Amino acid sequence: MNTIDQCNFKDKKALIRVDFNVPLDKSFNITDDKRMRAALPTITKILNDGGAVVLMSHLGRPKGGPEDKYSLKHILGDLSRMLDLEVKFADDCIGAEAVKKAANLLPGDVLLLENLRFYPEEEKGDVAFAEKLAKLGNVYVNDAFGTAHRAHASTAVIAQFFPDNKYFGYLMAEELKNAEKVNHGAVKPFTAIMGGAKVSDKILLIESLLDKVDNLIIGGGMAYTFAKAQGGEIGTSLLEADRMELCLELLEKAKSKGVNLILPVDTVIADKFDNEAQKDVVDTGTIPADWMGLDIGPKTIKLFSDVIANSKTLLWNGPMGVFEMANFEHGTRAVADAVVAATAAGAFSLIGGGDSAAAIAKFGLEDEVSYVSTGGGALLEYMEGKELPGVKAVNS
Repeated sequence: MNTIDQCNFKDKKALIRVDFNVPLDKSFNITDDKRMRAALPTITKILNDGGAVVLMSHLGRPKGGPEDKYSLKHILGDLSRMLDLEVKFADDCIGAEAVKKAANLLPGDVLLLENLRFYPEEEKGDVAFAEKLAKLGNVYVNDAFGTAHRAHASTAVIAQFFPDNKYFGYLMAEELKNAEKVNHGAVKPFTAIMGGAKVSDKILLIESLLDKVDNLIIGGGMAYTFAKAQGGEIGTSLLEADRMELCLELLEKAKSKGVNLILPVDTVIADKFDNEAQKDVVDTGTIPADWMGLDIGPKTIKLFSDVIANSKTLLWNGPMGVFEMANFEHGTRAVADAVVAATAAGAFSLIGGGDSAAAIAKFGLEDEVSYVSTGGGALLEYMEGKELPGVKAVNS
């Protein structure tokens, strides 16, 4: 793996693809800066070598051109404070200003380019656009694991313009190392915990995991489609009616492969989707007509926790319920606590980005698991066995 440790950046200008796609509130304050903090070691190494840095990232999903709310200028102050230097800003990612500011950088300087996605060419993987970006540096570094599964100009196309000068940053290398540890080096028993809303989002991952895991725990909204498929009543709970047959197939597949597929045995229900809703606990498959399941119940928490406690490798992707609401966070919190306890007892635990990372952060447990991924979609695709375009581009 070509990492930045193999390069001395003295007098070099490193063009780094980072993932600064951070959540902002209505006043443009960053509500979670984990992705920015994760990129600091790479930036610092290059600056300490005596190099200059040009940072490129996307933010949000702008539609067809510049939108102020998606401008990276909103994170400039925070980034300057994190690096303890004044980060320069170009209000375009290509064009005369970007070229001039990049050309004038001195060793130790950092320049942040405006949002790459203000140009549709970024997501289209446009070669001419990638070439314009490439002219802003003489070394390319990809440290954006969160976008490594996208064949975009700045992640997959640009590397061809740096045939002998392309590297992975520390975050990217660490993400790949930890994903690989679970994907191909898992110590048994290996337990995967899958949650979230939809079976359809996780089909390929579940099918891939059935060849690797000893236990597959399924919770969250997707569990209700399994319950309905098995003849249960789920009221107004989340349902993917067109995936019920698939759920039955997955249950059969797990059985044939000797995988212990564990579904909830009880559920916390509510009479409406509201933190202040009336609550009750019922057995799986017995939800009244106008009620919905919003969390796993106490018997399920015990069942899941016991399996987790006896595991040596843990992969967790997706919450067990609507953890954003205090009254329906208990299942997700209990699973988090069980994963933390297993980790303390010697298990390796990988938290798979997205909502799982948000939950671990909400409960303040980020430092008590083995690794929290910064890339939900990228990690899922990697675990499915797909080659990530952003990784292939640097490796080839």
